[in-house]
This record gives sequence, structure tokens and C-alpha cells, in this order.
Amino acid sequence: MTHAHYRQHVLPYYRAFESRFGYAALLGRTRHFGWYEPGDSPWGFPAAMRRMEVVAARKLALPPGSSVLDAGCGVGDTARTVARVGGVCVTGIDGIEPDIAIARQRSARAGVPSGRTRFLLADYHALPFADASFDGVYTMESFVHSPSPSQGLAEFFRVLRPGGKLVMFEYASTPQDRLTPQARSALVRVCELSGMPGMLTLTHGELERLLQQTGFAVASVDDATAKVLPMLWALSVLGRLPYALARGLGRGDRVVNAMAAVEMYRHQDTWRYTICTATKP
Repeated sequence: MTHAHYRQHVLPYYRAFESRFGYAALLGRTRHFGWYEPGDSPWGFPAAMRRMEVVAARKLALPPGSSVLDAGCGVGDTARTVARVGGVCVTGIDGIEPDIAIARQRSARAGVPSGRTRFLLADYHALPFADASFDGVYTMESFVHSPSPSQGLAEFFRVLRPGGKLVMFEYASTPQDRLTPQARSALVRVCELSGMPGMLTLTHGELERLLQQTGFAVASVDDATAKVLPMLWALSVLGRLPYALARGLGRGDRVVNAMAAVEMYRHQDTWRYTICTATKP
């Protein structure tokens, strides 16, 4: 992210008490959806998130020993799973310094072999790596924070080697003129409060168009919305009461995660969860 946008919009969201408490208490500080198959309990958040991370490793499908960039790594759970399942070496970058410290600590505690994961404070709009440094790049629900998707994709293209693969697990939004006023208002407010301008910019099909414009060859685009809905339902159940109480006090904006869970489950027509795979020719 550009530094100004990150400081003004993204960091305040993640530093807010509700975000810090909710992500720690419910998700172990990991910040992405889980993958659900029929019969999976919607309440099994950690197991579902690990399944989503395994899907990331399998979508990358790179040879063991390949170098991979995790653009927006958080506390590094996805990086550790991808490194373990894929046998690859993952460099994770993020703009939240405490998360980088936690990611390093967790890899050390987990006994991850030296060189299999490393974590750096960096912005994916201005990557501190030479051209053609990586065999693969992925994002796990981090690109929605981008104020300049074209700039971010250009950096991914630059640091990938020819033949390298990009996999993006991201939300796509419905064009606002196709939504009811209530749905449009909910979508815009959630994105504003969560520092997610990229979600509004990346309407259905727009990410694929930008990828092709950047020079990527789009290999597949999968709609995985049904795989994440059980977790969103569970989070919406947990968020109903705090959101209702906050709204009653005129403070609904103070519980943005509860708001997002309730409103985005209620207005499922506003978004899709997509997995986009592309290659650098």
C-alpha cells in the first residue's frame, strides 16, 4: 500500500480495539476466511483457515524449493502452511510491524527450517526486491486494501520470473449502480471503515482485466464464495448483538467487523470471493 493510505486508513482499522480483540480472540490474529466443505462445522475457524492456506499452496503448485512472495502476510500463518505443504521458501511482507515480529516468533516456535520463511516490513506497491526474484506470488485478502491496484500488479509482474505464477484470493464487488441503496450504503461504509478501496475498485471482472493489461496471462478465475459463507454466517451470528447495541447508541461505526459480518452476510449480492490464477509469460 502507499504509505499515506496505509497510515491514514489501514493501520487505524487494524489498531482499533475491536479489530485487535476480535482477530486475536476468534482467529488467533490470522486475517482471512476459511475454506468449508459440506459437513464442516462453521465454528471451526482455525481448521477452516488452515484448509484455505492449503488451497493456496495447491493453486501455486510450484516445485519444491521455489521462492514465493506472500504480499500481505500478517502474522505468517499462510506463509508457514504454504512453505510446509508446497515445500517452497516463502518471503512474507506486511506493513504492520508488530505482525512481522509475531510472524518471526511463530515460525521460530514452530521449528520452521531456516530459510523456509522470512518476514519483512514492506509495501507491495514498492517492493524491495530485484526484478525476477520470485517463482510465485500470492495475496490472501490483502489486495482489497490497495489504493492503486495497477501499481501493485506492476510490482508483482516485475518481481516474478518469466513463467512465474500469481495467485490472488480476493473479494470482488458488484458495481454500485446495480445495487439497492441499502446494499450500496453497506458496501461503501464497510470498505471505507476497513481501509479497503481496492474492493470498491475491483468490481467483477476488473482484476482479470487489470492482470491482462499488466501483461499477465490469466489461467483461471474461480468463484469460491460458497466455500467461505459458513464462516461469514458464524461471524454474523457473533456480531449481531454488539452491532445492534452499537447502532442503538449511534456508534455502529465503532464495531466495523461486527458491522461487516452482519451487513455482508445480509447483502450477499454485493460481493464474491474469487481465486484468480495468472502467469507471467
